[in-house]
Amino acid sequence: MSTDPVAKALAVFAVLQATFSDVHPFCDQIVQNSRDAADKGKPGWTGRRACARHVTTYSVGQLVASVGVTRALGLRLPWSGLLAGTAVNAATHFVIDRREPLRKFLRSRWIGKGGYLDHATVQRRPGVVGAAGPGTALMECDQAAHRVISVFASVVTTWLAVRGAQR
Repeated sequence: MSTDPVAKALAVFAVLQATFSDVHPFCDQIVQNSRDAADKGKPGWTGRRACARHVTTYSVGQLVASVGVTRALGLRLPWSGLLAGTAVNAATHFVIDRREPLRKFLRSRWIGKGGYLDHATVQRRPGVVGAAGPGTALMECDQAAHRVISVFASVVTTWLAVRGAQR
């Protein structure tokens, strides 16, 4: 690996961003328990507990993948950076997956996605229209938010990793 700090930072960022971005759907959709997927947006403690379980399995999967990929490529990142990036993704993932905060944000006058949320719904069975889950605007915006936040998490992790190596 280059001793140039900029080259190292770019390499670390690229590896982390690719890992966070590409592991996200697996941890978010496949690793997630079916019951938690159905319950995480519910009000009260039922929803909070389901969302916390999902975020825990998501975060563990992401952290394992990050450590595995970076080590396989010869990068030894400090735990402080890896855990900080994981914490950024975990905390924001919880807020987004509770659904209502994201829905309120998207319907705000600054974002103005209310029409999109109302239009892009699905009929899962006769007479039942769903506004959340696969095929809906809320799900598309959920995924977009997770991905843009992963860029920030990658920057935080990279900054801490490179800064720690320069000390």
